Amino acid sequence: MDRLDSLRVFVAVAEESGFAPAARRLGFSPPAVTRAIGALEQRIGAQLVLRTTRSVRLTDAGQRFFEDCRRILAELADAEAEAGGAATSPQGTLALTAPVLFGRLHVAPLLLDFLDHHPGVTARAFFVDRIVNLHEEGFDVAVRIAHLPDSGLTAVRVGAMRRVVVASPAYLAEHGAPATPADLPAHAAVGFALHPGPGEAWSFYPPGRKQRADRELHLPRQPLVSNAGEIAIAAARRGRGLARALYYQVADDLAAGTLRVVLADYEPPPIPVQVVHVAGRQAPAKVRAFVDFAVERLRAEPVLQAAG
Repeated sequence: MDRLDSLRVFVAVAEESGFAPAARRLGFSPPAVTRAIGALEQRIGAQLVLRTTRSVRLTDAGQRFFEDCRRILAELADAEAEAGGAATSPQGTLALTAPVLFGRLHVAPLLLDFLDHHPGVTARAFFVDRIVNLHEEGFDVAVRIAHLPDSGLTAVRVGAMRRVVVASPAYLAEHGAPATPADLPAHAAVGFALHPGPGEAWSFYPPGRKQRADRELHLPRQPLVSNAGEIAIAAARRGRGLARALYYQVADDLAAGTLRVVLADYEPPPIPVQVVHVAGRQAPAKVRAFVDFAVERLRAEPVLQAAG
């Protein structure tokens, strides 16, 4: 059995949690699967699989190797699909990343529709609130709410996102609405910070000068700081103070009247929302097809046009 086949056997054993089910899946005999795993472990010089009379599970080294093997086999399948005609017909696995909440609300639905239209494509979606390096982490496409550095990637702008300060009607009735950012120290807020420590400062731009670099920094009292924006929004709904959010995160609350925007005249410039992908015009058909599909859908999203 060659090296590639032994990787396929190992992946099947890991996914099926057993030698016999892996053998049935691959059409091999159980002894052949056992010999393949033994030869693979001997060649690597590490135990990959722990065998008992009742179960089969991976060692720590086996788990890491399994993830690498699955990625390698997926990339090989994509390469074979490209050589077999996927340059014109979308095929293979599409690896996609986006922010967590925006991904769940706006990217996942369009991804599911895209897969319905392209049965030859499968997808791997990774929603995380950080900038993922597409090249280093093996992703094809990202939807990003950010100003992008010159990275050599191809970016298609689909809209812009406001950064707003919100509060509940009950909080505003009791404490009043801040008229200018200078009023913020008299207010309570739930802050946001990616790392342990004080909440991030809130930036505001003087009315009519949103495109200038000078800005004012203000910070209300923050009895609670969290690394999850949903916590701040939930606290604001309960009248605990102000919260700073991206517009899409509070769009439903604003429509329902459970939150209201304050200091709208002092908002910073909207953040661009872009679909980013690798390889430019030489991108595989699956990437080109998804980018075209996603751009059309996202440009129709009201939350991306609210920045005006």
